[in-house]
Amino acid sequence: MNPIVLIPARMAATRLPNKPLADIGGVAMVVRVLRQAEKAGAGPVAVAAGDAEIVEAVKAAGGRAVLTDPDLPSGSDRIRAALEALDPEGRHDAVINLQGDMPFVDPAVVGACARLLAETPECDIATTVAAESAAEDRSNPDVVKAILALKPGERAGRALYFTRSTLYGDQPIWRHIGIYGYRREALMRFTEAQPSPLERREKLEQLRALEMGMQIWAAVLDEAPISVDTPADLEKARAVVRQNP
Repeated sequence: MNPIVLIPARMAATRLPNKPLADIGGVAMVVRVLRQAEKAGAGPVAVAAGDAEIVEAVKAAGGRAVLTDPDLPSGSDRIRAALEALDPEGRHDAVINLQGDMPFVDPAVVGACARLLAETPECDIATTVAAESAAEDRSNPDVVKAILALKPGERAGRALYFTRSTLYGDQPIWRHIGIYGYRREALMRFTEAQPSPLERREKLEQLRALEMGMQIWAAVLDEAPISVDTPADLEKARAVVRQNP
């Protein structure tokens, strides 16, 4: 396969405005994500920006960025717009959608999505999960849970469902990590479809793909990447850099 890695980013985040350009140890957060993605070596990397300020910051740091319509409804739509602008000839048959709020994401995470697509022909969309970090995860609606067809010891499996609801039982709970790898054709089909009933009910975009009959496979990570969604998260990220300059 010939993947490209795209990082959607826009300034209008509700809980942390101007999030992509938040300073973390002298480097804008979106630039830190870009650098981690480049280390993965999975393919060329670019930022799909919803604002000109993001494009300017990425280019000033020597990265590649494309400006997309700020009113696009989702990161997936932004990824498609950037892909069509950067690769109108269709050379890249897979797209890794890496969230722009994971400044320390392990490059191996990007590789895990790319490998799932390459090694699992029936996989339309690849994603990642990690084990629950605390007992409270099971009942926290902000923690999205993935239900996988996964045998003991396996490191990847087909996703059966995703939910914000509380899960019970003594089996492991998998936290969904919102990184996606799409086959190009799957991304086109997905973004052309209307939001589905389950998607609207759970407010989870990936359920649209499942309702369309697509297969989503998930790779198991050793730990979840740090995600920056709030001012408190940002302070934690800055503390990480101070401790490990």
